[in-house]
Amino acid sequence: MKLNELRDNPGATHRAKRVGRGPGSGLGKTGGRGIKGQKSRSGVAINAYEGGQMPLYQRLPKRGFNNINAKTYAVINLGILQKFIDAGKIDTSAPVDEDALVKSGLVRRKKDGVRLLAKGELTAAVNLTLTGASKAAVEAIEKAGGSVTISAPAKADAPAE
Repeated sequence: MKLNELRDNPGATHRAKRVGRGPGSGLGKTGGRGIKGQKSRSGVAINAYEGGQMPLYQRLPKRGFNNINAKTYAVINLGILQKFIDAGKIDTSAPVDEDALVKSGLVRRKKDGVRLLAKGELTAAVNLTLTGASKAAVEAIEKAGGSVTISAPAKADAPAE
């Protein structure tokens, strides 16, 4: 096969519908839009409108509550932290903060902060500075000879003084 022999599969492409090109085309004059009314004109957006019938999104029952002030944290576990330390991606000689975790690839983005949970085992002594940690995680780190400093998350919308 050569580059000049490449073709789409039969039926994979369709000819463009050329509207408004005369009565012989079958799509002349009104261009398949019928006559008059809002939908015959350009720039129309009637999303979810059902002709006066109650729209589906209003007919369905609403449940629950979405807290607009809820915080979402990037979560890390002790086992994954140990795996990254063993792989040499995290340097335990210096204090490890959230930016170091992002740089190592352990956390993709900080969100509202990084929170440490106690799943897995930790043997390395590491000094962490995080937004939050569970009591069991703090105990496990201190048992391994490290320390955890809990810092308040930086407020992005606070005015600079």
